[in-house]
Amino acid sequence: MAVTVPSIDKAAPVTYPSPARREREEPAETLLEARGVTFSYPDGTVALNSLSIGIPRGRRVVVLGANGCGKSTLFLHFGGVLRPKSGEIVLDGQPVRYDRAGMTRLRQQVGLVFQDPDSQLFASSVRQDISFGPLNLGWSEAKVRDAVEAAIEATQIGDLADRPAHLLSYGQKKRVAIAGVLAMDPSVIIADEPTAGLDPESTARLVSLFNSLHDAGRTIVISTHDVELALAWADEVVVMRKGELLRTGHPTEVFQDPEVLAGARLQQPIVLETFGHLCHMGYIPTDAVPPRNANELAELIGCHCSPQPSAISSGFDPLRAGQSHHA
Repeated sequence: MAVTVPSIDKAAPVTYPSPARREREEPAETLLEARGVTFSYPDGTVALNSLSIGIPRGRRVVVLGANGCGKSTLFLHFGGVLRPKSGEIVLDGQPVRYDRAGMTRLRQQVGLVFQDPDSQLFASSVRQDISFGPLNLGWSEAKVRDAVEAAIEATQIGDLADRPAHLLSYGQKKRVAIAGVLAMDPSVIIADEPTAGLDPESTARLVSLFNSLHDAGRTIVISTHDVELALAWADEVVVMRKGELLRTGHPTEVFQDPEVLAGARLQQPIVLETFGHLCHMGYIPTDAVPPRNANELAELIGCHCSPQPSAISSGFDPLRAGQSHHA
């Protein structure tokens, strides 16, 4: 499946494209699910504690939580790398089996991208690395070749295809790791902190790639500590704490829940924090639709905080004027 990725105008400010404004969507069918999953590491650390989480089909989902809350462990269960001590992982309504056939089915449909791309890349060249997964699925040589070329095109790494993977930059390695997963044509792609360590332009390119993959019909699940990205991009956020589900829901609702933010040690996105201050000060109606990025906040300010001509000529800034200067 060929997927094109928009080019980035280096002269333009880098932004995270958010889903178009719309009414709340109807509940989606659950594609991937953890049902009562408990898992402990050999040292006794309980990483997941009777955790139940469903991933809706066709959505962009962001998993949030402090370090050690269980995000990576959950992803390793979704990818079949770890097996629950109790509970089960369910794919398309069927519990995952851990025999050869069950693992082949899971890994063809669920593409897992590790946080550290060096944990995923091992072949002598990029093209060989991307070929590894499809070859293990038993595909024909022609089908493998087509899948690899489609993945290379989708991730825009044609200039890297014949280079040694260990000589690539960190951002390039991340794109190669995604290409290796994409070559198996999964229905869901799960990426553990994919933007960690990337500069803003590389992050924007990666988000654009995820948007293109989503537009092509795939479910995308990522973890991140970037609350601004989660607010702007996600259809749904999942918040974890100490191996348990704290809350799931629409980003603007979850990020305006002070108990959830405190419980998960999350900061409120600056866009929503500023929105809250402006509502409290009377500049924006309290029933306005909460913004999800800086552009939407600017639109709200433009609609409700139009300065008077005298204010413009004097340099008056209503956002710095205090509560005594309500618009």
